Amino acid sequence: METNIITETLVWNNQMAVSAIILVATFIGIFTEGVHGFHRTKFAMGGAALMIIFGQIFDFYSPALAVESIDWNVVFLLGGMMTIVAIMIPTGGFQNLAYRIADYSRGRLFLLMVLLGTAVTAISLLLDNVTTVVIFGPLIVLICQALKVSPIPYLLGAALLSDTGGVATLVGDPPNLMIGSAANIDFNTFLIHMGGIVLVAWAAILYAQKWLFRKELAVTPSQQDFSGQGGIKDKHTWYASVVVLGIMVVLFIFHHSMGWEPWFVAAIGLTLLVFIGRNIELDESFEDVEMTLLMFFISLFVVVGGVEHSHFLEYLGQYIRPFVESDLLLASILLMWMAAILSAMIDNIPFTAAMVPIILGMEQQGINVSPLWWSLAIGVGMGGNGTHLGSTANVFIVTLSERLAKDTGDPSMQITPGLWFRKGTPAMLLTLLTSSIVMWIFFDFFSTPIH
Repeated sequence: METNIITETLVWNNQMAVSAIILVATFIGIFTEGVHGFHRTKFAMGGAALMIIFGQIFDFYSPALAVESIDWNVVFLLGGMMTIVAIMIPTGGFQNLAYRIADYSRGRLFLLMVLLGTAVTAISLLLDNVTTVVIFGPLIVLICQALKVSPIPYLLGAALLSDTGGVATLVGDPPNLMIGSAANIDFNTFLIHMGGIVLVAWAAILYAQKWLFRKELAVTPSQQDFSGQGGIKDKHTWYASVVVLGIMVVLFIFHHSMGWEPWFVAAIGLTLLVFIGRNIELDESFEDVEMTLLMFFISLFVVVGGVEHSHFLEYLGQYIRPFVESDLLLASILLMWMAAILSAMIDNIPFTAAMVPIILGMEQQGINVSPLWWSLAIGVGMGGNGTHLGSTANVFIVTLSERLAKDTGDPSMQITPGLWFRKGTPAMLLTLLTSSIVMWIFFDFFSTPIH
């Protein structure tokens, strides 16, 4: 990744103003979809079109730059994993697993949340959080349907904990890779510094969810004994899918050393599965791919790309410098919170890309920026939990809940922006608070020069 060192102060200009106005207008439309009745994808598409048009008029954006701003890795990875899961669901394997887990829980709903949350967090250490929720999302719905309880606490918990788990490792989240590449941080160093904070955040989220969903978790399931129920309808395809997923896990772990992008691993897995599986109708499988969701992401990437090219994010980030020079601890905590708040509003990847050259510039000026790297990683990772649009995993879970509400005819099955604000945002604030405390207590450890 090429990095341009920022040595001059950016001045507010019309390009920044235009991109900021379009960004704010787009997100207002997205967040208020329940008021005006237009789906959020329509506003994202409208914002993308306006960003390109006005970007050309004010000479900071173009259709070519818009295409380059789209993270096709996310789009293709999401589409590929959706298709694989669509192939696996009709086999009955997920249903069988759901009945086993439901039978083991025996009505202990918080224990079920802890077990599912732990699995999601652990897998997110190595797999992309989107892949994790694509696999676990439908399974959680099946488990809760078997127990006849609301899946909302578990779906929201899966999104929160997948985002949190990805903070711990160099390969757990794309911003981590950008930070590690710029600061030359190896895998072990990243895990040693971030592992403890993620463990504390994991416990904080589970505690917050236990309190925020105390009514839902106090319900006694109408059915607790599921022994003998379930059964796999198509064992060949199910076990073939499990083997393929196992191969994909290994490839995801080593994909960087192999020079493969995650989307290619998903494509390889899907291709392998359609050849070794039985009775796989691709037309039916592709019907379950959420094209509206993919278009939403494509449009958002275009909008945020315009904001990045206008240098609006760099303009915001430059005001961190005075705090760094006067108080490094305060600057680190402020960066953490600012990164989290902005990452909750917009995609964390462009924000990370804007902050990296600023921090590198301060490093060249002789400032110890080690704690800033860790604060940036914490902020952009934990901040994704702040809103339903804060991360790709969040949007997938929200879309899954919307489909569930539509299929069941029960509006309470939908995770609305308001519900996320009441149940998800407090969890994010708690993780930021605990992370700030850990940073303050162990600041000497985090401020030790990386090299």
